[in-house]
Amino acid sequence: MSPKFPRFPVFLGAAFSTFAAVGPVAAQRKPVATAVTNQQAALTANDAQVEALLKQMTLEEKIKMIHANSAFASGGIARLGIPELMTSDGPHGVRPEQGRDWRGVKDAKDAGTYLPTNNTLAATWNPALGYAYGTVLGQEASARGKDMILGPGINIVRAPLNGRNFEYLSEDPYLVSRMVVGYIKGVQAQGVSACVKHYALNNQEVHRDDIDVNVSERALREIYLPGFRAAVQQGGVYSLMGSYNKFRGTYATENAYLMNTILKGEWGFKGLVISDWGSVHSTQNALRNGTDLEMGTDLVLMSKGLDQSATASGETGQPDLVNGSSQSLYNRFFLADPALEAIKKDPALLPLLDDKVRRILRVEFATHMLGGTRRQPGTYNTKEHQATALKVAEEGIVLLKNDGILPLKKTVKTVAVIGANATRENAGGGGSAQLKAKYEITALQGIKNALGSGATVTFSPGYTIARDQKADPKLIAEAVAAAKAADVVIYVGGSFHGYDYTKWSDNAYDAEGTDKPDLQLPFGQVELVQAVQAANANTVVVLLGGGPIEVAAFAGQSRAVLEAWYPGMEGGNALAHILFGDVNPSGKLPFTFPVKLADAPAMKLGEYPSTPGEPLKQTYKDDIWVGYRYYDTYNVAPQYAFGHGLSYTTFKYSALTVTPGPKSATVKLTVTNTGKVAGAEVVQVYVKDEKASVKRPEKELKGFEKVFLKPGESKALTVALDAGAFQYYDEAKKSWVLEPGKFNVLVGSSSRDIRLTGGVTL
Repeated sequence: MSPKFPRFPVFLGAAFSTFAAVGPVAAQRKPVATAVTNQQAALTANDAQVEALLKQMTLEEKIKMIHANSAFASGGIARLGIPELMTSDGPHGVRPEQGRDWRGVKDAKDAGTYLPTNNTLAATWNPALGYAYGTVLGQEASARGKDMILGPGINIVRAPLNGRNFEYLSEDPYLVSRMVVGYIKGVQAQGVSACVKHYALNNQEVHRDDIDVNVSERALREIYLPGFRAAVQQGGVYSLMGSYNKFRGTYATENAYLMNTILKGEWGFKGLVISDWGSVHSTQNALRNGTDLEMGTDLVLMSKGLDQSATASGETGQPDLVNGSSQSLYNRFFLADPALEAIKKDPALLPLLDDKVRRILRVEFATHMLGGTRRQPGTYNTKEHQATALKVAEEGIVLLKNDGILPLKKTVKTVAVIGANATRENAGGGGSAQLKAKYEITALQGIKNALGSGATVTFSPGYTIARDQKADPKLIAEAVAAAKAADVVIYVGGSFHGYDYTKWSDNAYDAEGTDKPDLQLPFGQVELVQAVQAANANTVVVLLGGGPIEVAAFAGQSRAVLEAWYPGMEGGNALAHILFGDVNPSGKLPFTFPVKLADAPAMKLGEYPSTPGEPLKQTYKDDIWVGYRYYDTYNVAPQYAFGHGLSYTTFKYSALTVTPGPKSATVKLTVTNTGKVAGAEVVQVYVKDEKASVKRPEKELKGFEKVFLKPGESKALTVALDAGAFQYYDEAKKSWVLEPGKFNVLVGSSSRDIRLTGGVTL
């Protein structure tokens, strides 16, 4: 929804050994390999029964199926035993109950598992954890009576200021594609539909309802669509959500090229296209251009001050007041009465309606809402779910810098924890991603848990989260005094989740419907950190947040810097496990940290947030040069590179071989843990085309493997590169092209830390 009437009203008011018991990560991957491999086929497996139901429906009943009948449900047909389709927000947990009328429900049973946000999951670079993560979501959605979880979010992290980046995965389409598949399969293995979103090009929240995005066909295909294609063709996702923005002049949710030509045509998607809440604008466009289920339009009308007698006009997208008319919900959706009248006038539209209902029924059969086998009730906030939350946080926290101060010794006598984020709970923030956590371990609590009674832990907030973003001299003085009295300082700051951005629009960070004003630490934190560092050189900086942040002003003086994202209900414990060496950090950045905002390609080359004037238009002039593709090709030094992340041990790469195949290659190498502690390394494989007829990036990620090694242990890795690893999209030919020639294969620990180089001629 638009910021004027958000889709997310404020609701009313474990242990690592669990994973160790199941063995190394190879064992964790097993469910991915043994899960259903062709879930698109699962959608059509019951088509005979689908057609039988379809034939029994009246025209009015079919119309009832294709629009919402309350806040999060779509209509069912009781006469035929077809239930409502119940959805829930929450890419990293099941949202608190909202009620059928958006007024919220007091429900003690809706406090569940708060998983780390999606960018934390991406930072694990561990697809097996994607499956575990999805499993938790599917089980808890099922336990709450939900048939569809509205996630994962996979839009490319193009603009660093995007307030919703915390819900997304990466700046790189290959990393997105690898991580999304496990998530989807984990959810859907529980009999619940995943709903991948927001299709497509929803890369900012400012003006998301009216901006018209234009991007080259090459950038569309190479950067912005691969994740969605993988979700459909590899993940077998049952549902997909359209985005609010326009694309090349037409709203994305009812865009013929995106929905009919690409999604349902080229990719063969057999599932359900659901609108974002209020993203439908035209009855005719929605009928003809692939929108299957309309949600939330009634809320848009309510936000404009209209009562329940409002009727959606089929063509202009403007609501009309019809005084004294029926109070029926049918009068508040483009795909309700207006669609019924349109089909009565033009019966040639009936096959389009049938296709929409068919897709809804397919999802209901695939999720065992219909058919002989009903879905088994799920489980809710179990110890296993909490352990998954902990494990994702432990593998997702990224060690950006360390001069040797970490891991801290538990024999330390006094620790000063400084920063308001150390005690701030984040489950309830972010907009439609808000959750009610069963509990949330803050950073301060996690540190106290780790040290027990053996050390003195003090706390000083240092800053206040308030509209006035200036530093507070009194709070800084208190923090400095605490720092001077401690052996070690752990500073916990960074960004924060906006709770109600209608009140905090000037400084809301990491929330739906708003973008960040800048990449600076808010509330005078830079001045605070510098003062603390001057008072105590043994300062470790921990950042929370949903994306890149400028750290140049204090990183050089910091002995260690960690990015902890929004690490979920076990986040404080996970952070402490890393700070004190119980867990070796293995997270890697899923996107680049620029030195300053002006260095980001969306700012340097592109247009952000929009071109002034009406209608609002934005051309992605940064084209394919998103993230590290820009920094590495144009020699712009980042603060921290894509794929960067340090460890408490060291790894040696050796014995690289690259063997060509038919339009493919096989990469083999050996990785050795040359340090004294067990750890995990993410081996990243990049490809560079030495000579091409179009300009190609300096390197592109085309493979990776996370390997867990004991001290002194070596493992041989094999990474297969298929034809797609070497192709680019040819706009003239309207197809993918693999030009013969030599390709460099670059293997390393980040996009800027290449350890071995090989080559292959195809």
